[in-house]
Amino acid sequence: MLTVSTRTLNILAAIVWYGGGIVLLLKSGSLLREATALHPELFWPAISLILGLVIGGIKAKYLFSHSCRKNLFRISTLDDPKFWQFFRPRMFFFLALMISAGATLSRVAQENYLLLCVVAALDLTIAVALLGSSYVFWQQKAFAG
Repeated sequence: MLTVSTRTLNILAAIVWYGGGIVLLLKSGSLLREATALHPELFWPAISLILGLVIGGIKAKYLFSHSCRKNLFRISTLDDPKFWQFFRPRMFFFLALMISAGATLSRVAQENYLLLCVVAALDLTIAVALLGSSYVFWQQKAFAG
């Protein structure tokens, strides 16, 4: 019941991977704009942007691309793939925890210039890591029929 192809699982994993990256990219941009509106004369949003891009690039290359490869390999070894197996159960738990923590941090950061910059940098590092490592889906031919 609910058996799907490994290609379908790869596509679902990619949708979550890209979706998370895009949402976090938009969210970080919004937080940086809010920080800039609070204190346009200060330079911390620019530093947050640079740090987010650099640290995110490092994470993409050395951490997230490895995780993506590992997950695609795990999917390819499933004997009877089910719809929900595009990530492991602990990854779903981790995602729920990270989404909750991110939403809470964003709420707490409202009207706090420095915290807006920090949360924006954190969101941007994860966005860049997700989007930067997404080449693995194409490299591994995850969508091939």
